[in-house]
Amino acid sequence: MRNFKLVLAYDGSAFHGWQRQPGLRTAQDTVEQAVRRVVRHQVAVIGSGRTDSGVHAAGQVANFFSLCRLPALTIFHAIGSRLPKDITLIHLCEAPLSFHATHSALSKLYRYRIYNAPGRPVEHQLASVTYHFWHPLDTAAMCAAAERFCGTHDFTAMASSGNDRIHNVRTVIRCEVYRAGLEVRVDIEGTGFLYNQVRNMVGTLVEVGRGRWPPERVTEILESRRRADAGPTLPARGLSLQWVRYDMPGLPTDPTAIELEAAERWDSPTAVGAASSTRPVLPAGVDTEEEPSG
Repeated sequence: MRNFKLVLAYDGSAFHGWQRQPGLRTAQDTVEQAVRRVVRHQVAVIGSGRTDSGVHAAGQVANFFSLCRLPALTIFHAIGSRLPKDITLIHLCEAPLSFHATHSALSKLYRYRIYNAPGRPVEHQLASVTYHFWHPLDTAAMCAAAERFCGTHDFTAMASSGNDRIHNVRTVIRCEVYRAGLEVRVDIEGTGFLYNQVRNMVGTLVEVGRGRWPPERVTEILESRRRADAGPTLPARGLSLQWVRYDMPGLPTDPTAIELEAAERWDSPTAVGAASSTRPVLPAGVDTEEEPSG
């Protein structure tokens, strides 16, 4: 038995999230179909987490088990050639049998992109990966508020009504706000997140940035544990899973150079087009139409 680690990027616009759902197009089901065509047996592709409908990924990590004897590089190219244009395989390698994309994760970094200008973005691709908010945002105030999210807290006030968790205590390792051209970006790294937690956190920061609340309001909201006290849930299209950090012997702890490059490419103005531009080229001897044997 072999265990393969995958790193994937996808435009979430046409996916109903990561997790497999009957009758709906999901990222997990799409990847599993491609993998099955290559390894020629049923597989379950395990993702690092369930991105919601419309949420993108620059570095979703997954794994699957297989008895396939093909070299890892051949499997990488064969799977990549069978994926649609809105999802791409960035990296594939063999991992220890104990590696589990979900349970082995140390932390995840999510990025929310706000197009902060009077007019909406012209580029269609940029519009699909950012949330347009025309009101000027005070990033200094947002930074001060973001610091109050860091640490271990009860994030009940940041969980939407669909949250099914019994315990709502989570640890945010860092929460940073910065400008990148006409965008305001929010990077949030944590060990785990509640349903819509990141989008609700950013919605709360936007209320601070537009001057409705002082930064100290964040602490009051967390202590209240009332969702109604927090900011709005921002649209899914501005959110992307950037990378996942692991602590597993035989695997790098930090994201590799390939993963970081893919995440940087995702943040370019033509981000959505990056999925098709990074599609692997098949080596000699591997046909894109015929199924590989092994």
